[in-house]
Amino acid sequence: MKGGVLHRLLVNKLCLVLLVLLIVPIILLLLGTTSEQLKVFSQGFLQQQGLAHLGDNVSALVGPATPAYNNHNHTSITRRNKDCNYAKGKWVADETRPLYSGNECKQWLSKMWACRMMQRTDFFYESYRWQPHGCEMPEFSGPNFLKRMRHRTLAFVGDSLGRQQFQSMMCMATGGKYSPEVEDVGWKYGLVKAPGALRPDGWAYRFPGTNTTILYYWSATLSELEPLNTTNPATSYALHLDRPVTFLKKYLPSFDVLVLNTGHHWNRGKFNGNHWEMYADGKPVGEGRLADLNRAKNLTLHSIARWVDSELASLPHLKAFLRTMSPRHFVNGDWNTGGSCGNAIPFSNGSEVLQDHSSDLPAERAVNGTRVKLLDITAISQLRDEGHMSNRTLRAPTGINDCLHWCLPGIPDMWNEVLFAQI
Repeated sequence: MKGGVLHRLLVNKLCLVLLVLLIVPIILLLLGTTSEQLKVFSQGFLQQQGLAHLGDNVSALVGPATPAYNNHNHTSITRRNKDCNYAKGKWVADETRPLYSGNECKQWLSKMWACRMMQRTDFFYESYRWQPHGCEMPEFSGPNFLKRMRHRTLAFVGDSLGRQQFQSMMCMATGGKYSPEVEDVGWKYGLVKAPGALRPDGWAYRFPGTNTTILYYWSATLSELEPLNTTNPATSYALHLDRPVTFLKKYLPSFDVLVLNTGHHWNRGKFNGNHWEMYADGKPVGEGRLADLNRAKNLTLHSIARWVDSELASLPHLKAFLRTMSPRHFVNGDWNTGGSCGNAIPFSNGSEVLQDHSSDLPAERAVNGTRVKLLDITAISQLRDEGHMSNRTLRAPTGINDCLHWCLPGIPDMWNEVLFAQI
C-alpha cells in the first residue's frame, strides 16, 4: 500500500514537471526570454523538484526557441532568408509607399515614365508592397541600401525594362531627392555619348559618402554584337547567341552585384529593324532549330548563365542574378494593332502568388545548376496590370498604348526591394 502511494506521488510529480516544462517556456518566449535563459530556468526548477538528473535532456523537452513576431518587418519569420521563395506571397496595402515622389525624382527619372507628371489621375497602384510568405522582407531605405553596398558596385545590364529598374533604384537610393553630391562616373565604363547618338549606351553614378556605384548598360539580348562589314555604316551585325556582350567580358570583375535581363527584343520586328543576324559557334544559324527565336533566346540565357557561373570561381565577391521577364498586359491587340491596358483597379485578377516555380521557366531552367540566382518577378508583376503606362503620355495622345513599361514609382520598385533582400 505504501509503495502504491509513493508510486502515485512520483507519477504526479513527473506529470507536474512535464506540464511546467511545456507550458512555462511558451509564456517566457512570448515575453522575449532566450533559449539559454529557458535552460537555466528549467534546470533550476528540476533541482527544486529533486529531478536534476533530467537536466541533460532539457533541450529535448523544451525544444528550440521559436522566432518572435517582428513588427518592423510585418512578418512572422518562419525560415531563413536563404531558403525564402520571394516570388511566393501577397501584395498588401502600405501607407508608407511609394518610397519616393514621382514629382521630385527628376534627377534620375525619365519624364516618359513619370506618370505623376502626366494626365493620369489614379495613383492607387503606388500604395502597395510585396510580402513573401513565411520569410523576412527587410525594410528598404536609401541609407540602409548604401550602407550595405559600401565600397561596392551594382550593375544592371539589359533592355529598357532593365533601365526602368536602374532608374527606380536611383530614386530609391536617394529617396527621390536632388543629390548634387552624386558623381557621374560613366567614363570609367566607356558610357559616354558617341557623336550623333541620342544617348550613351548606359549610365554610372557614384555615391561618394559610401563609395557605392550604380550603373546601367543597354544590351537588349545580352549577346555579343559584331559588325559584318566595318566599312559600311549600314552594315548588319552578327548576334552571337553563345557569347556574352563585350561590356560584361570587360567590366565583370569590377562588379559586386550584377542583374541581367532580356526577353522583349526577341521578335522578328526587332531583329529585322536592328539588322541582327544570329550566329552560334561562330557561324550563321541558317534554317535549323535555332532559327526559332524562342530557342535562340533560350540558348543565350543558358550560355550567359554558364559563362557568369564559370567566372564566379575567380570572383567570390560577386553576386549575380538573372531577372525573369516583366509581363506585358496588352488586350484586344498588340502595341501596334490597337491593344490596350486601361484597367485602373488594383488586383482585378487577384493579389497572391502561390506557385512554387517561376512563370518564366526558360530563365529558371537557365540558372539551374549554376551559382547565378533567379530574381523572379514575373508572376508578382502579372497581378499589377493597372501599373503600366497605358495611354498616358506627356504629349498629345497617339492612340498607342504602352502595356509593357511601368509607371514610376511603381512595380519595378518591388523588383529592387526583392533584390535588396537577397544582397
